[in-house]
Amino acid sequence: MKRIGITGQNGFVGKHLFNFIGLQNETFQRIDFEKSYFDNEKTLDNFVSSCDVIIHLAGMNRHGDPQIIYNTNVKLAQDLVNSLKRTGSKPHIIFSSSSQEDRDNLYGKSKKEARLIISKWAEDAGAVFTGMVIPNVFGPFGNPFYNSVVATFCHQITHGETPKIDIDGELKLIYVGELVAEIVKAINLELNEPECSIAHTATVKVSEILALLLRYHKQYQLKGIIPEINNNFELNLFNSFRCYEEIENKFPIIFTEHTDNRGAFTEIIRLNVGGQVSFSTTHPGITRGNHFHTRKIERFAVINGEALIQLRQIGTDKVLDFYLSGSQPAYVDMPIWYTHNIKNIGDTELYTIFWINEFYNPEDPDTYFENV
Repeated sequence: MKRIGITGQNGFVGKHLFNFIGLQNETFQRIDFEKSYFDNEKTLDNFVSSCDVIIHLAGMNRHGDPQIIYNTNVKLAQDLVNSLKRTGSKPHIIFSSSSQEDRDNLYGKSKKEARLIISKWAEDAGAVFTGMVIPNVFGPFGNPFYNSVVATFCHQITHGETPKIDIDGELKLIYVGELVAEIVKAINLELNEPECSIAHTATVKVSEILALLLRYHKQYQLKGIIPEINNNFELNLFNSFRCYEEIENKFPIIFTEHTDNRGAFTEIIRLNVGGQVSFSTTHPGITRGNHFHTRKIERFAVINGEALIQLRQIGTDKVLDFYLSGSQPAYVDMPIWYTHNIKNIGDTELYTIFWINEFYNPEDPDTYFENV
């Protein structure tokens, strides 16, 4: 079992990597990292000497003074190397650099300089080093106005703000989940490559991103319609968009019932994408679920009985409680990376309709069990 440490564990990519590695508990053991370790040689040395693999993600992307960005990123790399030398440790180091390395800006220069500092240590020490040169990364839970234009647009649109395009450039993008897979692959292969270019998985103009997000807003956020999704990039973009909504204030959403002397008719979901619809009955006191997905889109619709649906974002402690009743049929959608369950809290049978955007595949279920 390899012991894995991640500097920048609480950053955008770091959180996703930390959570994903936690799913591989028969292969990897996570070594916790805190930002303060870089301020104390003893705690940094303890961390470094405890790891078989260190993914160095800690760094600064934006600041009013570009020189501070440069100084910070270079110093963090040098501090890590100094600790490796003090402890005589030779873990596999994976460093996240940027495709901006060769651009005329201090951020790109700082990433290249940091990569070269660690590469020189690895060469001298006979250690394994993977220097990843990474394109623009997007995905759920990124910080708006900091991590990516996707994060900024998603935040603005879901919060009633108006996005603005400064330069309609063409972006080469990789989804954070795809990047995590590349990092895990490098760990497993013990990839010794001081300059390893990570391929982008999508090329798209800023205006095209904005147009898709505005469509998701109009169809999904305002009307609850699952939009047309044509490829993996659009699926990843839609799932990213959903994670910027303030879901605690959104759900449950009450269905519109059409009643007459025959009874009632209720429309459950409008789809511009395929998938699978299921139906369940749940006995009083029974809880279903306690799992999460990393790519699937899912809707729970309660049509009879009394239910408590709970959600919790992986890596956090806040539990969201949604109470639904068949007397007023309603639904809750499950964002990715939120573990969720549904419990029958009534005295009668609970009837629930489930929709998910892909057929169940036992070879690739994308279902990870964790109690809410």
